[in-house]
Amino acid sequence: MTAHVSRGTVARRRSRTIEWPSLALSAAIYGGFAVVTFFHQHMPTLLVAMLGSILVAWHSSMQHEFIHGHPTPSRKINRLLGFVPLSLWLPFESYRMSHLVHHCDDALTDPLDDPETYYWTAEQWAAIGPIGRAIVHIHTTLAGRLVIGPAWNISRYLLSEAKLLAKGNRVHKRIWAWHALGCAAVLFWVVGVCHMNIAFYLFCIVYPGTALLLLRSFAEHRAEEGVFERTAIVENSWFFGPLFLFNNLHAAHHERPLMPWYELPGWYKINRDRLLAANGGLVYDGYGEVVRRFLFTPHDVNVHPFDKP
Repeated sequence: MTAHVSRGTVARRRSRTIEWPSLALSAAIYGGFAVVTFFHQHMPTLLVAMLGSILVAWHSSMQHEFIHGHPTPSRKINRLLGFVPLSLWLPFESYRMSHLVHHCDDALTDPLDDPETYYWTAEQWAAIGPIGRAIVHIHTTLAGRLVIGPAWNISRYLLSEAKLLAKGNRVHKRIWAWHALGCAAVLFWVVGVCHMNIAFYLFCIVYPGTALLLLRSFAEHRAEEGVFERTAIVENSWFFGPLFLFNNLHAAHHERPLMPWYELPGWYKINRDRLLAANGGLVYDGYGEVVRRFLFTPHDVNVHPFDKP
């Protein structure tokens, strides 16, 4: 299985103007985060956890926009806007590099070429042993993805990064040096200024915020022979749609990766029939259907079905 660039990754003309809706949303997310953390001692604990985790997930959705060339014509400004690591564990530059590789559509779901896939090769599957396979099987259900998914994904990512750093990878050393500065700034605000308990921030805000993102990505892709049949669509998401900046219309995003979030629903509505024909009707009626179908049922097999041992 090898990667080729498809029409979904062809660079389209970047906006030459400032996208004010995205800038306004970015300001609202950072401002909301500052307000919730600063006044957390005067708010119900459950409300702080709920609002904080939603803002962390929303911030990650906004980072995804920055990766795709929004909201200004300047890459430096866009990277600066997305640099602040509210989730602490994922450096923006690392996310940017891996996500752009993910947009090589012909490699989607390939465990060797798609950095965001959840499939395994037969060799990888054998190597993780019975305990690892049991964890992965649980992780393939939505309940498992939400409960243990953040711990599983974060720990595996940090371990892989630690190995690269141990080998002296200069690119990743530079990424993590800047990321450490960003984390120090976030923790200075959250702990030093707002006096929030660090354990509360990690386990009641970052962890569930990461789980929300895993809900979005849970059923986004499925291994199929046809390239365009590998990307799903989740419709009728009045809450999660805006939270994910309409990345739930994932087939539309892969076809128009440089389209700003606020234009995507209208474009999808016009092109809906064609997109559903192309992806084989891989569409869900809201995340409620995803929950009903996959809460305790695996989304798919664990070993990539087209892997050649």
